[in-house]
Amino acid sequence: MSRSPSSTWAAVLLVAGGLGLGAWALTRYATPPEGAHVGDRAPDFRVERVTQGDSIGLRTAYAGKVVLVNLWATWCGPCRKEMPSMQAAYSTYAARGFRVAAVSLDEGDAAPLRTFATELGLTFDLLQDRSNRSQEIFQAIGLPHSVLIGRDGRVKWVALGAEEWMSAENRARIEALLDEGE
Repeated sequence: MSRSPSSTWAAVLLVAGGLGLGAWALTRYATPPEGAHVGDRAPDFRVERVTQGDSIGLRTAYAGKVVLVNLWATWCGPCRKEMPSMQAAYSTYAARGFRVAAVSLDEGDAAPLRTFATELGLTFDLLQDRSNRSQEIFQAIGLPHSVLIGRDGRVKWVALGAEEWMSAENRARIEALLDEGE
């Protein structure tokens, strides 16, 4: 039994229309990731504090602070390279309410992260996200990936790749955000 050309085309159009409608509905009604773009409210997800061994909610823990969230890993050369300048920025601005939340995406035990922090003399918050959920939430396609969050809890700036955090440009960014809440 053969189908007529018109019934075949009708079936093709019906399937194509259904797929198109489904794609439209997904893009129209899907919830975009929170905290991925400038102006978005920063997401609240749990990460483990490496030195204390407990977990914190990111938004809750840093409410009212200017926060540099940095996604990184010990195996990432550019990530390691920018750590000293993050420490310098933290040391310079911590008294004014600036925090660094360095979220490691390394899997496994936190001991190597503690060793890494000690070797570099890092005093800012070293966190671990073994699930890599933060990478998905911030839509990070590579490391390092940094997100600067204002006191109002909104994403103010996103950086892909290593940054020199004590550069004039980045210091001006941080100082402007710190000045907003004083």
